Amino acid sequence: MRLTIGVLLTALLTPLAHAELIDEVNDRNELRIAISADSSTNIRKQGQWTGFEIGLGQALAKELDVGVEFVPVDHDELLDGVESGRYDIALDQITASPELKQRLGVSEPYTDGDDDKRYVMPFQKDNPAFEKALNAALQRIKDNGRMTELAQQAARPAVEPQAQTHTEAADAAVDTDAP
Repeated sequence: MRLTIGVLLTALLTPLAHAELIDEVNDRNELRIAISADSSTNIRKQGQWTGFEIGLGQALAKELDVGVEFVPVDHDELLDGVESGRYDIALDQITASPELKQRLGVSEPYTDGDDDKRYVMPFQKDNPAFEKALNAALQRIKDNGRMTELAQQAARPAVEPQAQTHTEAADAAVDTDAP
């Protein structure tokens, strides 16, 4: 009899023990996004990461009303890190294969401007509230034109700063706060 009660209590309390990923994100007020450090789409400029995935991650965090932490990792570690919970999502031109869908949850597909390529954001499986929130944020980004804007920005070649003449450099170095 005691065993039966124990089994029933365990069955009832198990769903409560599994915290929903969206609650964890909101509690720490931060979306942890794994990005591939060796990807050609993620570029580090002056100590800051830039590129389509970075812009998309920032837009998602803003829509979810949380901060964002980009974690550059080896490409081979992206999915393992998401599966283990070290990262909430991964952004790196990931396509939804049947194997991926068995292993992890995935967002609705999105494109980076090339309509032939559809990508998804993997996250820990069995997190329906997180999936709903992530997909709603992604849809708002698509609906307000931000996705198109991000793709256009990523497609533009980076503009190199123009060289300054000696006089321009000296003028820029002048201390404007001096009396």
